[in-house]
Amino acid sequence: MRKSLNLLIFFCVLGFSSCQSDQSKYYFDEGQIFGTFYHITYEPSAEGNLHDAILARMNEFDLSLSTYKPESVISRVNTNDTSLVLDHYFITTFKRGEEISRITNGAFDMTVAPLVNAWGFGFKNKLDPEQIPVDSLLQVVGYEKVRLIDGKIVKSDPRIMFDASAIAKGYGVDVVADLLEEKGVNNYMVEIGGEIRAKGKNAKGRTWRVGIDRPIDDPSSLSREIQEVIELENGALATSGNYRQFYIKDGKKYAHTIDPRIGYPVQHSLLSASVFAPDCISADAYATSFMVLGLEKSIELVEKDSLLEAYFIYNDSLGNYQTYATENLKASIIK
Repeated sequence: MRKSLNLLIFFCVLGFSSCQSDQSKYYFDEGQIFGTFYHITYEPSAEGNLHDAILARMNEFDLSLSTYKPESVISRVNTNDTSLVLDHYFITTFKRGEEISRITNGAFDMTVAPLVNAWGFGFKNKLDPEQIPVDSLLQVVGYEKVRLIDGKIVKSDPRIMFDASAIAKGYGVDVVADLLEEKGVNNYMVEIGGEIRAKGKNAKGRTWRVGIDRPIDDPSSLSREIQEVIELENGALATSGNYRQFYIKDGKKYAHTIDPRIGYPVQHSLLSASVFAPDCISADAYATSFMVLGLEKSIELVEKDSLLEAYFIYNDSLGNYQTYATENLKASIIK
């Protein structure tokens, strides 16, 4: 689950909507997509209100990467539909996902679907934790077991399935942001399910500000506190954590982040990982990767990549909240 709070989003009406403030002259658009909510703030283009174009682009994207739609591209890949022609959304997601899988040594892996489903966080019914055949499922998990060849997905085993939930919302944010830029919009903020990409200034001519949640265990999302407020002028932010999606069984917490290398939910001190990157597809995938890798390995990786900044919240040995921020990011924190 990736959650962060955009402090400067204004909600005009509930449901699918679009409105314009006479004072700001910016459009504010919100609604539901991808099983979550979206909120978009942008200056008018030459075409004015872009609500219909935005919604059409998001629905087109959803038909590619939603595992909850049997007619989607990813669902047809999962059912080995030999007549399928892959679209550019799926191909882009696969290629970027494969790159990050290699960089993270498999901490990010879209073939994790059988494990995610079995543990109760996917698109199929969960199993009892005590009865999950982890070793058997690991036989059909692994990014090295699939290839993109001549526009087709080639699997080493037909039972291999994809789950793009750790990268798709981020890419969806990029798709909307790219549409806005195609229309000549240079000042905007796009947020889908907590993933954000911003450019330029807000309606008051100030740099966009976004909040990073304090990781409080609360599946209802009703208990929310802001840990930090960050300036975000031109880039993307995604946050992953195990404080929203989890369940308790027989007194044990099962978190939604599954380590695809060992097949079990992660258990370590890292509570949330917020990643800043030039695009949201990367921020989204890396945020999940870092939740799998844990604090030390994540710091090591992010410090090697000049395009990434990160903010980590973790428990120390006494169970107290501690934070880590990359040096460049510290300058963007609002004091």
